[in-house]
Amino acid sequence: MQDPLSYPISQDLLEKQKQHQEDQEPPKSLTKKNKSQRLGLLPLIFLIYFHVSGGPYGQEPVVGAAGPFFAILGFIAFPIFWSAPEALITAELSTAFPNNGGFVIWAHTAFGPFWGYLMGSWKFLSGVINLASFPGLCIGYVESVAPGLVSSTLTRFSVVFFSTSILSLMNFTGLHVVAYASIPLAIISLFPFLVLSCVAIPQIDPSKWMVVNQVGRNKEWKRFFNSLLWNLNCWDSVSTLVGEIKNPKKTIPKALVSSMGFTSLAYLIPLLTSIGAISMDLDDWIDGYYAVIAEDIAGPWLKRWIKLGSVISGCGLFQAQLSTCSYQLQGMADLGILPQIFGKRSSYFDTPWVGIVFSTFVGLSVSALRLEDMRVSVNFLYSMGMLLEFGAFLWLRVKFPETHRPFKVPIGLHGLIGMCSIPCVVLLYLIFVAGIGVYLLFFVLSLLGIVLYFVLGILKANMWLEFNNVDNKKITDEDLG
Repeated sequence: MQDPLSYPISQDLLEKQKQHQEDQEPPKSLTKKNKSQRLGLLPLIFLIYFHVSGGPYGQEPVVGAAGPFFAILGFIAFPIFWSAPEALITAELSTAFPNNGGFVIWAHTAFGPFWGYLMGSWKFLSGVINLASFPGLCIGYVESVAPGLVSSTLTRFSVVFFSTSILSLMNFTGLHVVAYASIPLAIISLFPFLVLSCVAIPQIDPSKWMVVNQVGRNKEWKRFFNSLLWNLNCWDSVSTLVGEIKNPKKTIPKALVSSMGFTSLAYLIPLLTSIGAISMDLDDWIDGYYAVIAEDIAGPWLKRWIKLGSVISGCGLFQAQLSTCSYQLQGMADLGILPQIFGKRSSYFDTPWVGIVFSTFVGLSVSALRLEDMRVSVNFLYSMGMLLEFGAFLWLRVKFPETHRPFKVPIGLHGLIGMCSIPCVVLLYLIFVAGIGVYLLFFVLSLLGIVLYFVLGILKANMWLEFNNVDNKKITDEDLG
């Protein structure tokens, strides 16, 4: 008897892909929403921005871990050697597989259903833990300017619970609402940094950018790379909701390039001006320190403005991450990996409401973790998923070399291996230095996920839960166009 989850990919999904490539518009069967509500270029740029960054909030530990010179170098080099390869892979595979689910579909098609499911579980867990970190980041900024305001555990959890619940409701109203709301949220949250940078320019001493070390301090490379990755990862998150985008063949590559440039400037400008304008003590560079810098340079009014900006940025980050998680679950249900209920959409808003509720609940469950613990855990799960994603990308080039790819990275296989090798080295380093606690957490979560995979297989085989019916047809290049 064949494993009930052992199909390579559903024939229905392949037919949708071929129709999408021919028409450059999503087939009507994929969604009930009006085409005018599908995402265009501008809102997608800002949605990706919040998938990845949300602004300089949370950037400070990079400076504290390795000093000004390496922090500046990191925010110049990382977009080139990490963000660009991830974005290129996302552009190629998202346009080749224009369906909700993204990286789950890629691993599923390359290596089979088990690896697609494992990719989905790792990325979903990293996403919901990340989801829980954004309210914590906002609380960190509030505490930096108003110590004791949210000091009690009950107060902290109450703030996280109510803010999470209210923000989750916005996701119900539609992805187009979330995406268009990202535009003013990004502008408002970044504006105080523009003011800070302008005020700081006359005080800049460029020699401070070259400070490599501080007496009495050692480099914290583990924290440095974890913080860098946390600030510049998730370029592939947009792939989970490709089915909601207008003409992804053209829109996704343009949006990724534009968002990458915007994100890099949003990090580098305040970093350069702040480092150059203040006295340097690396012990001060922790989450929330930009608010203190603003007060030193301009006064309490800018400190309060940046504090408000951090809350606004946290709202945008939360909304973007929740949309990624919920549409990923919907895509996995479409593939038949998860029960059909995870693909349920609201009859009024046409949003994956079960995925939204489930993601929110899991995010709240881990919200008690410290922000630093969340970053390490997120990065480890994300790193494992990205290693699988790089492998899937390369193997799909070997397995289906003639497949129609509306956007294709214009280099051969050996060049692609070289392009992926540097990010993989960074990922392997972060995995190697993660620590026994993170290893144990990963082992437990992965084991639970694997057990659940086989439990779902039993439930499907006995028809105790409803799954999408799939075709067991093997994929060929002809199937993929």
